[in-house]
This record gives sequence, C-alpha cells and structure tokens, in this order.
Amino acid sequence: MALNIKYLGLTDYQDCWLAMKAHIEKNPKSDEIWVTEHNPIFTTGLNKKNSKLPNSPIPHLFVDRGGKITFHGPGQIIFYFLINLDRNNLSIRQLVSGIEKSILIFLKKKKIIGHIKQNAPGVYVKNEKIASIGLRLKKGFTYHGISLNVNMNLKPFNDIDPCGYKGLKMAQLKDYLPNIQNKNVEKEVLEQFKNFLGH
Repeated sequence: MALNIKYLGLTDYQDCWLAMKAHIEKNPKSDEIWVTEHNPIFTTGLNKKNSKLPNSPIPHLFVDRGGKITFHGPGQIIFYFLINLDRNNLSIRQLVSGIEKSILIFLKKKKIIGHIKQNAPGVYVKNEKIASIGLRLKKGFTYHGISLNVNMNLKPFNDIDPCGYKGLKMAQLKDYLPNIQNKNVEKEVLEQFKNFLGH
C-alpha cells in the first residue's frame, strides 16, 4: 500500500484539522503522513476534565484528538497520520507505540536518550517532554498525530499544565543539538516512520 508524504509548511491549525477530517471522509485508498508546523495556538483534546485554560492572547481551540491541552507553534514539527489501521494490520495502541518507538530510535541515532512513561503517552528526555501524541480513530482511519519540539518558543507551555500534568517541563532538540535543521529532522524521523509502517 502506498504511503504519501505531504509537506504543508506553516499552516493554520483549524484549516489543517478540517482538511484532515475531509480527507478521511473520502475513504482514501492510500495512507498519508502530513508534515507541518502551526501558527501559535493552544489546543485541548477530548479529555477536558480538570483542564486549566490559559490566560493568554494566544488562541485556544477545543479539538477531537485524544489527550488534554498542549501548545503548537513554529519550530515544532508535527506529523499527522492519516492511515487505515486494518490495511496496516495495526491496533490504535500498536500505532501509538510504533510512533513513539520511531522517535526513540531517531533520538538514539542522535545520541540522545529518550524514554516513554506508562499512562503518559509521548516521548521524554530526562523527564522533560520532547514529543506529544494524540490521535483520533474514525471509520477505520486515524488522524491527528505527534508533535516534536525542535527549535521553538517554549514559554507558552508555562501558561498551561501540558498534557494535564502540573509542572511538566518541555524539552526540544535545540537544547541537545544546537545546529539542528528542521528539514533534516523531518527526513530522518519520516525514515523511521516508514520503517515501522513497512514502506
């Protein structure tokens, strides 16, 4: 089965979200990964319980992915997975695990030791979160995906409890690899995702 990669550049979150939902409705015959960065925005997923909303001029949107509140902004690379689970012989849990492991392999190749936490999806370095994951399943297809902090303004995370965890610190690749280039990150992470999906 073909896997199409779409590079969208800097996008508005809501436009991208609506485009994902429209794409799934068409029952596409191929799987896709969309690569993008978003203009600054806070989003809260379906797990709204005890969510602390930010007191900030940055826009906030309630969305239909899993998880709680997070922040997106330029310098954070997002990989959206628009794939059919049955065609790939995957459960949603296997997909989440495979995405996380792909990021861990990428980090290891960069000599960065990442880890995952039970009941707290995403990827961490020294207990600071470097990648956040939230998916939605509809009509056998997934959408939404994983965001990887590369070289961004992390300050807005201080206005929220990221992913619902009070005091959770965020990390980014620039802290460990000062000369990191977004294009190289996209290429190398996608390589791991393709390996996982068998492409």
